[in-house]
Amino acid sequence: MLTHPNFDPVALSIGPLHIHWYGLMYLLGFAGAWWLGMLRTRQPHTLIKSSEHMSDLVFYGALGVVLGGRIGYVLFYDFSVYLANPVKILQVWHGGMSFHGGLLGVMCAMWLYGRKLNRSFFEITDFIAPLVPLGLGFGRLGNFINGELWGRPTDVPWGMVFHDPHAGQIARHPSQLYEAALEGLALFILLWLYSRKPRPTMAVSGLFLIGYGVFRSFVEFFRTPDEQVGFIAFDWLTMGQLLCVPMIIAGIFLMWLAYQKQHFPTPVLEEEAAKS
Repeated sequence: MLTHPNFDPVALSIGPLHIHWYGLMYLLGFAGAWWLGMLRTRQPHTLIKSSEHMSDLVFYGALGVVLGGRIGYVLFYDFSVYLANPVKILQVWHGGMSFHGGLLGVMCAMWLYGRKLNRSFFEITDFIAPLVPLGLGFGRLGNFINGELWGRPTDVPWGMVFHDPHAGQIARHPSQLYEAALEGLALFILLWLYSRKPRPTMAVSGLFLIGYGVFRSFVEFFRTPDEQVGFIAFDWLTMGQLLCVPMIIAGIFLMWLAYQKQHFPTPVLEEEAAKS
């Protein structure tokens, strides 16, 4: 049995300014997305070829992640608490971000960015899909550092005792690390390898939805459901699993449609980049 290191959630303090590990994980995620995106711009078949456009793309995506993730958590998981105390909505350093809300936020941001480049929504999302998983992995590491979103009780040798009084002094699955490994590293490898060759529009986006939905649904069997929500049905179905069902169905449909249509996007030309 292991014991959680009980990290200080504040990574660095400069006078009254406190920099939290959770925020640093998000910064690492955005920086990693930009770096991976720059690598993708060098591939001959990818949509984005301009470093300026890559920077704009990350900026749009960051806004979508932060705003959508926070709003999604408020609406999906703890609406009554935030309704009673709206100031808590701004306290993002305490955690409380929803992937599914962040996904909706990024989708809106990519639609707006696609209009700017005069490109379709799925051409943009196919480009960014392989850039997302490492950021998800960093976010889950932030959850682990904060000692939140721990797993269900277990007797496996790597079971971990968390210091949160709600967790009790019992060994639990370190489900945050499971998610970092699957939704972060494994999904990144899958999408990066798949997207190295030209794929029809919507295929990469579809694979992302399927991969994330399957990995997240699997890990939910080891993760303690949010206390304020509990199990949705059958004493095992969680909100995370319920939200993943339409993702998986949509992903399968997108991949089927992609290979039916066989449409391949052309890269953004330098003249287009200059105009926008």
